[in-house]
Amino acid sequence: MRIISRRTLRDFIRRHRNAEPSLEQWYRIVRRASWRSLVEVRRVFPHADQVGRRTVFNIGGNNFRLIARINYRAQKLYVLGVLTHVEYDKEQWK
Repeated sequence: MRIISRRTLRDFIRRHRNAEPSLEQWYRIVRRASWRSLVEVRRVFPHADQVGRRTVFNIGGNNFRLIARINYRAQKLYVLGVLTHVEYDKEQWK
């Protein structure tokens, strides 16, 4: 899976250093993945949810949310944002 863009992850890590290990682990797993559906995503990330056209990943023991759009056919994952749990709950990202 090609991840676009890692810069979003790095920017979030600069503000939330404690997210780095979890986001780096997520990145390594996704980079090697070749998912074809949400069912396959959930085999690796059981708590991933589909919200409209977006996929939301729980990161760092449910402390952070990574919002992405996955193009399964093109094998591309677009990182739309990374939020703290509190920011996510405000639902301004929708």
